[in-house]
Amino acid sequence: MSKPELIYTTYIRTTPEKLWNAIINPEFTRQYWGGNANVSDWKPGSKWEHVAGDGQNSVRVIGKVVESVPPQRLVLTWADPAQEADVSRVTFQIESVGDEVRLDVIHGEFNPGSEMIGKVSGGWPRVLSSLKSFLETGKALKAANCGSAKHAEGVAA
Repeated sequence: MSKPELIYTTYIRTTPEKLWNAIINPEFTRQYWGGNANVSDWKPGSKWEHVAGDGQNSVRVIGKVVESVPPQRLVLTWADPAQEADVSRVTFQIESVGDEVRLDVIHGEFNPGSEMIGKVSGGWPRVLSSLKSFLETGKALKAANCGSAKHAEGVAA
């Protein structure tokens, strides 16, 4: 039996370089990801963390950088720090299409019975919609801001 795979495709009026920077730069991720930041040096083999903007800098997601080809492809492992064995993989694929950029986010390689798939399946659409709005208008969506604990779990996508 094959492992589930979540695939999200978004077209954004921006450049590959600006999109890449929005994904890896903590100051940008905080803008559209509910105050949360992605932190790493983004070199293959390096660790990365998704750090909450909760004033305590709690780490919500951890992983390793598997592949980093700016501004085209970023592959990361993805796990809850409290359940490090429940690891999955996220691929960001960036491609120019005229004056737009196609972003494919593929979240897969979930372990059988993974709890993470339920957490991220609702979060990715919110985060990617907020990313698109942020890059195109300078304003993120409020829907990507973490309100309730249940909503916050999903947005940790």
